[in-house]
Amino acid sequence: MHAFAALLDSLIYTRGRNAKLKLIADYLLVTPDPDRGWAMAALTGDLDLKGVKPALIRALIEERVDPVLFRMSRDYVGDTAETVALLWPAPVVPVDPEPLSITQVVDRLRHLSRTEAPAMLATMLDRSDAEERFALLKMATGALRIGVSARLAKTAFADAFGLDVEAVEEVWHGLSAPYPELFAWATGTGAQPTVADVPVFRPFMLAHGLEDARVDLADYAAEWKWDGIRVQIVHVAGQTRLYSRTGDDVTGSFPDVAAAFAETGAVDGELLVKGDAQGGEAASFNALQQRLGRKIVSAKMLADYPAFVRLYDILVDGDEDLRALPWTKRRARLEAFVPRLDPDRFDISQIIDAADFTALEGIRAGSRDAAIEGVMLKRRDSPYTGGRRAGLWYKWKRDPLTADCVMMYAQRGSGRRSSYYSDYTFGCWTEEGELLPVGKAYSGITDEELRQLDKFVRNHTTGRFGPVREVEKTLVLEIAFDSIHTSTRHKSGVAMRFPRIARIRLDKPAAEADRIATLQNLIT
Repeated sequence: MHAFAALLDSLIYTRGRNAKLKLIADYLLVTPDPDRGWAMAALTGDLDLKGVKPALIRALIEERVDPVLFRMSRDYVGDTAETVALLWPAPVVPVDPEPLSITQVVDRLRHLSRTEAPAMLATMLDRSDAEERFALLKMATGALRIGVSARLAKTAFADAFGLDVEAVEEVWHGLSAPYPELFAWATGTGAQPTVADVPVFRPFMLAHGLEDARVDLADYAAEWKWDGIRVQIVHVAGQTRLYSRTGDDVTGSFPDVAAAFAETGAVDGELLVKGDAQGGEAASFNALQQRLGRKIVSAKMLADYPAFVRLYDILVDGDEDLRALPWTKRRARLEAFVPRLDPDRFDISQIIDAADFTALEGIRAGSRDAAIEGVMLKRRDSPYTGGRRAGLWYKWKRDPLTADCVMMYAQRGSGRRSSYYSDYTFGCWTEEGELLPVGKAYSGITDEELRQLDKFVRNHTTGRFGPVREVEKTLVLEIAFDSIHTSTRHKSGVAMRFPRIARIRLDKPAAEADRIATLQNLIT
């Protein structure tokens, strides 16, 4: 555990992507099997130790230190694992001095029931120093949050052993931790893993933001960017899987879609919910959220929020890999493929008919459909390649909506923001003059603006509720957001999608902030 703990500590304090890649690669090259395999599982989010939950960790520490001290410390530090690692007292009875390995930790914790886990976890924490305790708790809960994505970890693995990251990612989902076949291939002691007859995930092709550029529509095709979740659907040997953009298997949340896809192949599209149970138009993202993350989907949920997929691309048709073909040929294959699918569950994203880029600007500006997020521009000769490749695909999001809102509450952030009040709840006025919350945001501000807002919170606090401070209702924030929807979960009756802080409006009195009725008029 000591080497893995040192790796996590270094990654937390390392900003640059290349430096992070080198840290992980160096660790993998010197760490033996299966420790490095379990480390990769932890870094990529594939390690699931069901017996260890945050509530268990809080119970363990509150048995050993004053609960009030723990909560105050947690409020200041901003991270439970780090707080527990620092507060954990030295054991009264001497413990086994032999250091723990990652493999020992995983083998012991993954086979324990929830009733057995507390004693075992406490014993491990007793045997560890503060740095190791932090790594152990982060790994056990699956919440590393160290600035390393699954893709970056896989890239580091590929860099370490001179492999192609796309080849690594393509077989990844067909293998299980600690990935002995993968490391055997990487070290030259085994053949490259194959995943024949397994519905594996293939890396998505991604787009760059268009920013202020313009493209020639003779070279690029335009289609709508739908506001759902991007999915890849794969059917092989009688098995169907739905994968999210990060490669997570979401089949269980959408069994209706999986059951309707029985053609051998792999397609890329946007998962949406119908606007009503009979119609084919897409509802807002708010409707889709009702089904996201559910392990068990009731019959009522299936009926009330029927899912379907609007297809963008085809990767595999039968046994033929189409990814090397230009977009125009893949599009023709997709158009021939879609009629073989259930029309209640699948359709195709239509190409936007625009004479030139100027005409496309006008079409984009005039669209405020609840399910449209913007426009995609795809080079007609582009192959389907994993990741972002310059000049091939662009995303051109519609301009955000904005509203002037009043800061109401603030909470400390996490990680490097744990010393600042960086998460802000803001509200708008009812017609009767009551201020009601309409959203929460923490992004969009510079470091200097963060310090400015933190100072305001500290100097204008009117009440404290645990880690949350209520502030004087005097500061106006201009909030940008992608769309707004009705919500039964909020007293205001509305909920923003992707709210972020656009400006601090020191020039505007709080009484002149927007009314909730104004936001309701923006609902599509």
